[in-house]
Amino acid sequence: MAKLYKVKVNGKLYEIEIESVTETHQPIEAPKAAPAVAAAPGAGTKVVAPMQGTIIKLVAAPGTAVKRGSPIAILEAMKLENEIQSPCDGIVKSIHVQKGESVDADRLIAVVG
Repeated sequence: MAKLYKVKVNGKLYEIEIESVTETHQPIEAPKAAPAVAAAPGAGTKVVAPMQGTIIKLVAAPGTAVKRGSPIAILEAMKLENEIQSPCDGIVKSIHVQKGESVDADRLIAVVG
């Protein structure tokens, strides 16, 4: 059964028809933190992008001591800024992206060891 609605956008009135297909009540999950991928022993922990986006700021540089949860970079995705955080205590061994660079999901951002 379809329902007719009127919606005003920027002062202009539109009529839309919405049809209910199924009604389910499921909780919406919040985005997960950036997954960390264990590297070879002695190599450190890889920090990867949790989603596609653009690196808008590098917070940590190679040689920076970080604690678990410390920001390493800021990733903009869908007009939201997402903090890419260190998954462990350690020192940033390397950064593999640059400010302004577009990245895909699972792209290597940094290595912390």
